[in-house]
Amino acid sequence: MTNIRIESYSEAHKRAWDSFVDAAKNGVFLFKRDYMNYHAERFPDASLMFFFDDSDELIAVLPATSSDGEVLSSHAGLTFGGIVSGNAMKIASMLNVFDVMVTHARQAGFKRLIYKAVPHIYHRAPAEEDLYALFRHDARLVRRDVSATIDMRERLPFGKGRKWALKQAKKAGLEVGRSFDFATFMSIEEQLLDDKYGARPVHSVGEIELLASRFPDNIKLFAARCGEAMLAGVVIYENAEVAHAQYIGTSEEGRRSCALDLIMDHLINDYYALKRYFDFGISTENGGRHLNIGLAENKQSYGARAVVYDFYELDLST
Repeated sequence: MTNIRIESYSEAHKRAWDSFVDAAKNGVFLFKRDYMNYHAERFPDASLMFFFDDSDELIAVLPATSSDGEVLSSHAGLTFGGIVSGNAMKIASMLNVFDVMVTHARQAGFKRLIYKAVPHIYHRAPAEEDLYALFRHDARLVRRDVSATIDMRERLPFGKGRKWALKQAKKAGLEVGRSFDFATFMSIEEQLLDDKYGARPVHSVGEIELLASRFPDNIKLFAARCGEAMLAGVVIYENAEVAHAQYIGTSEEGRRSCALDLIMDHLINDYYALKRYFDFGISTENGGRHLNIGLAENKQSYGARAVVYDFYELDLST
């Protein structure tokens, strides 16, 4: 079995970390240090790096944070983020990585590991060695969120209601395209979330503008306009295999003119037509125990179907 050496991440490793994520079989831009570090003050970093023994060759990294010194978690500021592995990762090697990680975590005083597996749609190549390793360590599935995703190679048709709405949007003469006016869109999104859920977006205007400036090829805003007025928008988080709708928002006028349907048609059938997946994000609440049926049905009306985001817990005290 391959011997593995573990190190805690430090800024001296930034270039090696980012290069590894870029080449990994399940890496996404969310795992790059310039993304995770934007809210570093809220989430104490506890990321780990795994090397082949006595070398500087990385085999895996774990974006991680710590809580109260007792819980080691897949990065708490990200929706998912388990072991990120290179093409050299094989099943036996992952078992060794987990053995080393569990020993390290126990020696550091952690009592629990919370592990958020990378959903398979984000894999460039099969990368579920970690799920087997979790099973071998008796980890428990403690949360399952459900997302709605379109398999772009096997696209289902839009529902009848969507087709009707798209006709209405085209009659309204709206224009759709990429926009850099995140401030206007986020004001629409903030109003929408406040009115419907009494909530606020995860990101502030300043944060999303900062991240979009750092990752212009990955974070993109698409908007529908009537003249100079923005009526609706979608912020996409773009990865190698997946275009993920991070924010979807519309004004009252945009709702009346079905502006979002025009944007979605442009994204799904034109701009991202060659992507492997188009993901709308989760429709679950209360740790996955409650399904927002209306929200799920809305996403599925575009031809999306279920993909799960799984959370595991491993007791380190035994």
